[in-house]
Amino acid sequence: MTRIVLASGSPRRRELLEKIGITDFTVRVPQVEESYPESLSPEEIVSYISRKKSLALPTTEDEIVITADTMVFLDDKRLGKPHSEAHALSMLTALAGREHTVCTGVTVRQGEKILTRAAATQVYFRSADEAELRAYIRSGEPMDKAGAYGIQGQGALLVERIDGDFFNVMGLPVLLLSRMLETFGVKLLK
Repeated sequence: MTRIVLASGSPRRRELLEKIGITDFTVRVPQVEESYPESLSPEEIVSYISRKKSLALPTTEDEIVITADTMVFLDDKRLGKPHSEAHALSMLTALAGREHTVCTGVTVRQGEKILTRAAATQVYFRSADEAELRAYIRSGEPMDKAGAYGIQGQGALLVERIDGDFFNVMGLPVLLLSRMLETFGVKLLK
C-alpha cells in the first residue's frame, strides 16, 4: 500500500492536506539549505527549492512524498519572514496599496518518478496606515510568515482581492497538487 509523506513542518500544509481528504499521512521534514541560482524567475526558484527538498529526503518505492516551497515576491524581489517587528513593518508598508505575487513550488515523488510544478497568485493589498499595520504586527501573526502576513488569519483584513489560487497563498495549491497526485494513481474525488 502506498503511503503519503508530507515533507514539511508547516501546520497550514498539514491542515490543507486533511481538508482535501488526505488524512493518513506521515510528516518528515528534510533539512535543506534554501539556496538557489540567482538567474531563476520566481516560479523557477520555488520549483528548484521544492525539488531540492524532495531529493534530500530518503524514501522507499511505496511512499509518495509531497514537498512545497512558498515565497512572496514584490517587484520580483523575495520577501522572506521578518526578523523583527521593524522588518515586518517595513515589508507590510511596502505591500500596502500594491500588488505582489505569491509563488509555490510543489514536488511529488515516488521512487524515481518525480514531478515538479509551480503556482503563482497575484495578491492585492489595500492601502493601510501605520497604526493598522502596527496593530497587526502586535497580534504576532506576521512574525513567522513570508511577506509578514497570513491570508488565513488577520492578514486577510489587508487583502483587497486575489487573482489565482487562495490556497497557494496559504502555502499549498491544492488543485495543482490533486492533479499531480492523479499522475501517481491517487484520485481524491472518487
